[in-house]
Amino acid sequence: MSHNGNHAGLSAEEALLKLKEGNEKYLSASTCPGDISPAIRKDTCENGQYPYAVVITCSDSRVIPESIFMTGIGELFVIRVAGNVINNFQTGSVEYAAGHLGSKLIVVLGHTNCGAVGAAIEGHADGFIKSITDEIKSAIGNETDGYKASCLNVEHGVAQLRESLNIPADGDENGVKVVGAVYHINDGHVEFI
Repeated sequence: MSHNGNHAGLSAEEALLKLKEGNEKYLSASTCPGDISPAIRKDTCENGQYPYAVVITCSDSRVIPESIFMTGIGELFVIRVAGNVINNFQTGSVEYAAGHLGSKLIVVLGHTNCGAVGAAIEGHADGFIKSITDEIKSAIGNETDGYKASCLNVEHGVAQLRESLNIPADGDENGVKVVGAVYHINDGHVEFI
């Protein structure tokens, strides 16, 4: 069996536990032990990828899902966009990972001290950025607390994905689930909401 096959076919519950365990290790780590070896690169090249989780998160340079969850090559299917907003590109990417790669867990991961959320609260965006902050503003309404707004933004993304991809809150017929989480950049812990 290939190394990559070790996490192929994990259920959403098993994937969530793996992420939580990885984050627990991350809290006191100074380096990431995720497998990025020539062997895993060769294996995933020859045998394909079977990520056990999809993570839609912000482009913020302080938010690194592979490190936050202590993973290596082939474990996470990561989609990044400022403010972790969801549009057809993100939804299509999630649909691909769940439908073709076998990922059962989809995580919308927001974070504290998010610049995009802050800009949406303040209403100070223009240019192309405004399309992002307008989407966040529709999710957060008049909320002015950054943490609460980040949670509302995540919940909005989760709801969008569940609706677009017809995934009930307790999972679809294939066992695919969508959950929300917030990464606390000050101490590194991920709070699943």
